[in-house]
Amino acid sequence: MATTSGFVRYETARDTATITLDRPPLNVLTIEMIADLEAALNAASQEPHLKALVLRAEGKAFCAGVDVADHVPERVDAMIRGFGRLFTRLRAFPAPTIALVHGAALGGGTELALGCDLTLAGMSARFGQPEIKLGVFPPIAAALFPQLIGYQQAARLVLTGEAISAEEAARLGLITIAVPDAELSSRLDLLLDQFRDLSAVALRLAKRALLTGADLGVARALDPIEDLYLTELMSTKDAGEGIQSFMEKRAPVWRNE
Repeated sequence: MATTSGFVRYETARDTATITLDRPPLNVLTIEMIADLEAALNAASQEPHLKALVLRAEGKAFCAGVDVADHVPERVDAMIRGFGRLFTRLRAFPAPTIALVHGAALGGGTELALGCDLTLAGMSARFGQPEIKLGVFPPIAAALFPQLIGYQQAARLVLTGEAISAEEAARLGLITIAVPDAELSSRLDLLLDQFRDLSAVALRLAKRALLTGADLGVARALDPIEDLYLTELMSTKDAGEGIQSFMEKRAPVWRNE
């Protein structure tokens, strides 16, 4: 599949689609890459025989989030809405989806992985939402985390920006399983073999049934949370200072307004 950025690859084999992030070293997402990921999902959704979709990455990290340069006022609306649309599209993908995570999965990288039905992580993986350190917050995590791990742990991660290990993420129920990095590929193969023994239509209907129960809260929450981000948060002086200080590689000077 042709892409506009050249940093997203899409391929199919043995009833499985694979989307690969390939923007080394950290696979930081641009608005253009977000659009390419959505295009790859749209292409995969037209393949009714697929029994699984795998989201993986090249390089030393899964994804270190969305490019901070796309948080500036003239681009933030396209970034937030585009990434929210990508997450919703991934979450609602008709076949089971699997994130294969190694290294850093931070900010939008964590949210992207958790948009999948199952998240398999190597022990090298770390998950976290550092946005608060830039004077902003993660809309998708704010909508999704309380449902996944409860309000207290969600508040801990979103309000402190703390990153946690793959082992702790699995213990909390944020991800499916953490295994030694050397075993990550074999665990994926085992899971894919389980899916290949099953009916594609049964898998798709079972996923729809799960989402009916699980996603109603997220679906209702995400739009107003995105509006809060764009209309109130981005009008604060501290949001602008957090983004600007990051790009200038200096400590932020908060005005608390």
